[in-house]
Amino acid sequence: LLSAAPAAHCYCGHQFGSFAGQLGDGAAMYLGEVLGPGGERWEIQLKGAGVTPFSRQADGRKVLRSSIREFLCSEAMFHLGIPTTRAGTCVTSDSKVIRDIFYDGNPKNERCTVVLRIASTFIRFGSFEIFKPPDEYTGRKGPSVDRNDIRIQMLDYVISTFYPEIQEAYSDSNIRRNAAFFKEITKRTARLVAEWQCVGFCHGVLNTDNMSIVGLTIDYGPFGFMDRYDPEHVCNGSDNTGRYAYNKQPEVCKWNLAKLAEALVPELPLEISQVILEEEYDAEFEKHYLQKMRKKLGLIQLELEDDSKLVSELLETMHVTAGDFTNIFYLLSSFSVDIDPSKFEDFLEELTSQCASVEELKVAFKPQMDPRQLSMMLMLAQSNPQLFALMGTKASINKELERVEQFSKLQQLTADDLLSRNKRHWKEWLEKYRVRLQKEIESVGNADAWNTDRVKVMNSNNPKYILRNYIAQNAIEAAENGDFSEVRNVLKLLEHPFQEAEGSQQVKEDAEEEGATATAAVCAQETRSRQSYCSKPPLWASELCVT
Repeated sequence: LLSAAPAAHCYCGHQFGSFAGQLGDGAAMYLGEVLGPGGERWEIQLKGAGVTPFSRQADGRKVLRSSIREFLCSEAMFHLGIPTTRAGTCVTSDSKVIRDIFYDGNPKNERCTVVLRIASTFIRFGSFEIFKPPDEYTGRKGPSVDRNDIRIQMLDYVISTFYPEIQEAYSDSNIRRNAAFFKEITKRTARLVAEWQCVGFCHGVLNTDNMSIVGLTIDYGPFGFMDRYDPEHVCNGSDNTGRYAYNKQPEVCKWNLAKLAEALVPELPLEISQVILEEEYDAEFEKHYLQKMRKKLGLIQLELEDDSKLVSELLETMHVTAGDFTNIFYLLSSFSVDIDPSKFEDFLEELTSQCASVEELKVAFKPQMDPRQLSMMLMLAQSNPQLFALMGTKASINKELERVEQFSKLQQLTADDLLSRNKRHWKEWLEKYRVRLQKEIESVGNADAWNTDRVKVMNSNNPKYILRNYIAQNAIEAAENGDFSEVRNVLKLLEHPFQEAEGSQQVKEDAEEEGATATAAVCAQETRSRQSYCSKPPLWASELCVT
């Protein structure tokens, strides 16, 4: 069923913690709704097709680079088994728009591109914030204040359409029905963010208007898959305070659910929703996260209390050795309890090869502020702490001081010292892992069958291929030069994230052949793209910034 004319979605949202008032889809138009033969329901949107009623002063257009990123990442997430909106097509044109990519006064012409987005629904938490009265901090309000009749209609639609089992079970009581709905979206959101954490995915802009009412990953902007494990990793270059850092995603999603709860009043009283949120969210997140981590570590037989400690110690080892999150998990399936000493040393070499080198660490911890500026900020913190606090720079200054300290230490560190230190850390953790695997073996009758199952489970939960920023950038640069084959190649690999995809060697050879006859610019691009699709990022990737 297609609508007669394109329409856009009106919603509000809390952006970076502050209520922004009316927002709405400034670049996404609804084409309509498709009902499948099995009763499934799909909403269809065009993103980047032009002005909508909510474009404000913008042109409603999207460009090639951001469209390719959304197209590839939404499909990558789907094939990783993580709930997400989908991308049907990505179509570009010769029309150009001017964009200042880094907001630094250096605009350039970019090709207009349209993505066809597909989801069961694009309704989000912010959709219910259109009823918000004036915010006590910003003074902004939603466009539908005091229209509780519309809120009731929206709740009826969302629950009956996307949660029919809840509608059926609680048809006699709207309060109980709405409470059951809020409980379910709380648990879905907790499970979703647990899935993100387990593949190192950072959303980048977890505002309430970017949170799906059915628990999907939605609105792919300055996202990023983490390379070197850093719990405080921030993928969005515009997130100066680190509000949406990797380790803060679970708590931010819980905060967003609290804002949804406020938006459902009076149809669901806060005294009910707040209890649900406190009782359900953390427990569901921790349960799902640990279940997933057990699978990633091949702990398929027993569920022991100390497993969460083993996971925490693994992540801490990754952190202190600057290990590649994806590749280290992928390698662990080749570790065995009875590994002989020579093979253990080979395994250790392979494992530590996925840790950052001294050169890579120097790039990662290079101070970002001018020393004079830092000195002035520290003086301000001492002379006028109130003003310093109002500027909101304490976290960034502390981060900069940490960088300065780390960078100074790295000047004295040799490659041999780093390798020796990393091996020591990994030996300590691997011994704990070996002891835990031994307990698994002792609980089964057939150790060989258990090991086969263990490796199978690990290889279906630890991806070999993710959409790293440098891989996306290579594909974007090739496409901007008129060569879309790299986008197709990357998509093919992301459709099989847990295995050596068929034809991946041929993909690489084809890319090299094309590079031999391309222009000088494309040749340079192809040289960079010969890095293996599952390699930790090259040094030049540290310069990539997504806002």
